[in-house]
Amino acid sequence: MELSIDRLTKHYGSKIAVDCVSATLKPGVYGLLGANGAGKTTLMRMLCAILESTSGEVFLNGKDIVAMGADYRNVLGYLPQDFGYYPGYTAMEFLLYISALKGIPRNIAKKRAAELLEEVGLGEAANQKVKTFSGGMKQRVGIAQALLNNPEILILDEPTAGLDPKERVRFRNLLSDCAGDKIIVLSTHIVSDIEAVADEVLLMKKGKFVLQGSVPDLIKKAEGKVWELAVPQEETRKWQAGSTVANLRHEGSQVVLRIISEHMPAETAVPCEASLEDLYLYYFPTEQEGVS
Repeated sequence: MELSIDRLTKHYGSKIAVDCVSATLKPGVYGLLGANGAGKTTLMRMLCAILESTSGEVFLNGKDIVAMGADYRNVLGYLPQDFGYYPGYTAMEFLLYISALKGIPRNIAKKRAAELLEEVGLGEAANQKVKTFSGGMKQRVGIAQALLNNPEILILDEPTAGLDPKERVRFRNLLSDCAGDKIIVLSTHIVSDIEAVADEVLLMKKGKFVLQGSVPDLIKKAEGKVWELAVPQEETRKWQAGSTVANLRHEGSQVVLRIISEHMPAETAVPCEASLEDLYLYYFPTEQEGVS
């Protein structure tokens, strides 16, 4: 199975949201990483064939996904950033409703829905109304509905938003379990989630893929750019204003800053081992991009 993105572009008037991106995706987990407005959601909506591109195509095994129509939707699972639900439905009723929309026979749908609710930790809440759920529980219902048809292609836009650390671990384990034969595209701001599950990372900036590769390969690109520097507490704000500070911690009367910089920021700075988060901050020292 192969999902091929060929020079995909989306304009909103004079604004370019996605700028001629190309990639070939095979079974595995792809982490789509970028600041707000980098074009991630726009790209994912085009991968789901629910947003028309300005130019370029997406092909599944050589077939245009738009021309495939229902055949493509049958192999697709999608969790949008803000998924809609009917608050008066119970979790089970909602999943059965989505199953009907997807053409899944009711006897199969009921068994599948029950299995998925257990997998996302909502088995005991299956007959509770979704409107009574916390934000994290609603998000878990969204994850379950995306998996109902056992999709070959799974597109997840900010799936861990609203999940607590324990729920995020459960989600990552679920993703790893079903990743073997699926193409999974996962967008999130939580870099540790990408680091934990992604086989490959697509780093997106201003509508383009600026980096693509495995987590270890990308981390290498941040090597030599991460430093620790101990400064007096009164100098902390000055360094935060003039540098990209990834982290700080207090040690006695001093503050130890983790600084992302091309060059040694001071003679007393010590080089550090880089992480994916360091690479992210190197490319996105601020979070202001534009169209999402």
